[in-house]
Order: sequence, then structure tokens, then C-alpha cells
Amino acid sequence: MKVMPTMRTADTEVTPSDSVEEFLRSLHDKPWVTIVWDDPINLMSYVTHVFMVVFGYPRPKAHELMLQVHNDGKAVVSSGTREEMEHDVAMLHEYGLWATLQRME
Repeated sequence: MKVMPTMRTADTEVTPSDSVEEFLRSLHDKPWVTIVWDDPINLMSYVTHVFMVVFGYPRPKAHELMLQVHNDGKAVVSSGTREEMEHDVAMLHEYGLWATLQRME
């Protein structure tokens, strides 16, 4: 009798008897997000510009997110897999913005 291994993620265990769809759904139940935090250094126009360049957001969407960062102290600017959010955070750091990633509860 052959024993099948299990796959683990941070808080999910899936056995080979589970369907691929169930496994993928479990990974996406709690997506990761990129959060940009307010800082006293970068101009609001620059932050808007970075959101347009990095994420391809149109100016109104980028401006709205920038205002949320400015007024609320932070804004969620993207969501997806951990790897995608790590990439987004790294890109934002290259532009000098303060960004972190977090798994949604």
C-alpha cells in the first residue's frame, strides 16, 4: 500500500483525496494584501504617480488610494497570493514608499 503525502500551507492541510479546486479555494479564502502606510516624506502627487506606475491604476483610483493613505494612515492597494504581494511590497520599497504585506483574517 502506497501512502500519499499531504501538502501544507501556513494553516491548511490538504490530502491528495481533496480536489484541486478545494485546495485552491482554501488558499484564497484568506488572501494576502499589500498595505501602504502614510509617511512624512513623500508628496501626495508622488504617491499617486507610484500607484499608477506600479499597479496601472487610472489617476482617479490612484488619487483615491493616496487620499486614504493620507487621511487614514494606510490603505490596502493590492491583494493576491503571498508571492504577488511580496513582489508588490518590493516594488513599492524601490519607489521609497512604506509598504507591508498581511494575510487577511
